[in-house]
Amino acid sequence: MPPFWLSIVAKAHIFLSLIAAGWVAVDIFVVGRRQKMKIMEAVWPLTMLYFGPIGAIFYCWFGRTPSISRSEGVVRKKSMWQATFTGATHCGAGCALGDFLGDWLAFLLGFTISGSDLASKIVLGFAFAYALGILFQYFSVAPMRGLGIREGIFAAIKIDTLSLTAYEVGMFAWMAFRATVYPDLKPTNWSYWLMMQIAMIVGFITTYPVNWWLILRGIKERM
Repeated sequence: MPPFWLSIVAKAHIFLSLIAAGWVAVDIFVVGRRQKMKIMEAVWPLTMLYFGPIGAIFYCWFGRTPSISRSEGVVRKKSMWQATFTGATHCGAGCALGDFLGDWLAFLLGFTISGSDLASKIVLGFAFAYALGILFQYFSVAPMRGLGIREGIFAAIKIDTLSLTAYEVGMFAWMAFRATVYPDLKPTNWSYWLMMQIAMIVGFITTYPVNWWLILRGIKERM
């Protein structure tokens, strides 16, 4: 089992992450800093759940929109790195939510593949993440391009498959590392979810250059 200090760090970081996610949600829906792209109103709070307080810094830097009551209609143009970061959070939100659901489902059902619970979490996590990633991407690209349901879904698949795969590669690599170092961790342990938060950040790092390339080539919309 992991050392006691790691459990303390995990509890603190998860608690702060929940506070950050709650604050961003209130800022968007109560204060009135609504996002121009509606799907980002779900993406930013979800991003806080794994980035934690650090994610709130990026949200305040370039993700936060002006309050409607103060400066309606003001739009700040993002630099390329900021647009790429935003695009990566969009991918990461679907992946994070999907892997969260996949991990709990595998654990609660006692589902394994060839006796490996890690393999089952990877398979279920990827399946949920891919489905949610396509859904998130659809609600991004379809409104921006004025696409119908069928065209929007195909566009979402084209855009998100490479981005999501790059994210999952980084995330699953960390999960495999964690399983080697702390093989007995379960979803009921605080330290398990700290490790998953780190895995999601690693996935964010591996998908970032892919999102840059997709935006540069005009395959993915600049957010």
